Amino acid sequence: MAGTKITWLGHAGFRIVSPEGKVILIDPWFEGNPLAPFGVNDLKEADLLLVTHDHFDHSGDAALIAINTGATIVGMPETMRRLCDEEGVPESQIVLGTGMNIGGTYREDGIEITMVQAFHSSQTGAPAGYIVRMEDEFTIYHAGDTGIFGSMQIWGELFDIDLALLPIGSVFTMDPLQAAMAAKLLRAKRVIPMHYKTFPVLVQDAASFEEALAEIVPEAEAVVAEVGREMLF
Repeated sequence: MAGTKITWLGHAGFRIVSPEGKVILIDPWFEGNPLAPFGVNDLKEADLLLVTHDHFDHSGDAALIAINTGATIVGMPETMRRLCDEEGVPESQIVLGTGMNIGGTYREDGIEITMVQAFHSSQTGAPAGYIVRMEDEFTIYHAGDTGIFGSMQIWGELFDIDLALLPIGSVFTMDPLQAAMAAKLLRAKRVIPMHYKTFPVLVQDAASFEEALAEIVPEAEAVVAEVGREMLF
């Protein structure tokens, strides 16, 4: 297998290509995103589209991307219903026809997606994170927008987390210090910081996170991604 390819799309958005070539998008947001590497209509291919919660900077482009690519959308039932009723996503593209909820696992072509809780807010449904296991068992945790919470330790016990995608921007999510402690609870081997520098009110660089992670979890590696640059894991 070729490994997992990951591209940060800015903010909390990621494009993940599995070892077998499946394209997974998580919270892709382009219109109004000052860090977006390209436009929403430039994204031509996706098999799965994961939505963590129903805020504009996470779900705002989900319907258009789903319609353009034919991707199956994974998210909360209430959010999926809104995307169908208000934005024209065919029900046939909604995961399991209904959406899913906290604790559930969806399997498709050797990929497993488990929805886990997050502590935030949402226009519809509830906020969530995802644990995604590739065909070769490489495991990624996307926290969504959240503060730190003790159950992250359970994810570290249940799953062998190779890579955690954690918000560090503060104001709306964890700050760098909390994110570093979250990495410790998760027992994550590597961490990509996200949800920062998009807006002036957020933390503007990852330096303080790198310092906190090195102090709190010296065995973990901070991987500071460049927007639009594909990385191989």
